[in-house]
Amino acid sequence: MTTHPSTTDQGVGPLLRAWREQRRVSQLELALRADSSARHISFIETGRSRPSEEMVLRLAEHLDVPVRERNALLLAAGYAPRYPETPLDDPALGALREGIERLIGGYEPYPALVVDALYNVVAANRGIMTLIDGVCETLLEPPLNAMRLALHPRGLAPRIRNLRAWRGHLLEQMERQIALHRSEPLRALYEEVAAYPVPPADPAEETSEPVPYFALPLRIEHEGRTLSFISSISTFNTPMDVTVAELAIETLLPADPATVKYLQSLLP
Repeated sequence: MTTHPSTTDQGVGPLLRAWREQRRVSQLELALRADSSARHISFIETGRSRPSEEMVLRLAEHLDVPVRERNALLLAAGYAPRYPETPLDDPALGALREGIERLIGGYEPYPALVVDALYNVVAANRGIMTLIDGVCETLLEPPLNAMRLALHPRGLAPRIRNLRAWRGHLLEQMERQIALHRSEPLRALYEEVAAYPVPPADPAEETSEPVPYFALPLRIEHEGRTLSFISSISTFNTPMDVTVAELAIETLLPADPATVKYLQSLLP
């Protein structure tokens, strides 16, 4: 798995160098992107030059450093954090919460949920609650975690008809997030869910006729029926708050007419 910048690095220089190497960007390429010089970038990384606050933010932007880690870079350079981390239940985010609730509520009867950086569910609509009905109660205790719910053998995993393929998709998604975010809790979650036992492949599934889906479907059993969904994930554009930056809205689009008809019959 990818090596990440360590919080034990001293000063902003080593941190920036670690992010640059992780992004596989040369000093010259970064300098061109940031309207600087390779010499100046080298001096910053070795501690011979202290970057301005503006330069730290500029380099972080061109290295696609997550908002939370931009605050860490600023602190390491001796500046105050730029981005607040507002609790989602704070009145300041009231409009955001209401907008999210309207968005996922308007998506019904199809499933939709909102997760944070650790895949903890912060909002879900009735479509999601329909799918998770009957799951082990311990997995439904707060904080409800979407990855545990999907892959745990007492969660949705036994109902997912294409579990091996869907599990591979989810683990790859987490690996991409780990590569982007320096998060030990996320890494720990990945190691936990990756270690869940996987049942033998279903011969019926492997020998069935291929379906011309336009993306990998989630094929899940519900009351004797197999429902098919395509997942879509959205994030907020140019967030200025750590909490908002780490939210993701996942919607499950029905992948066939039978799924559409069935869900519409459940939640008219």
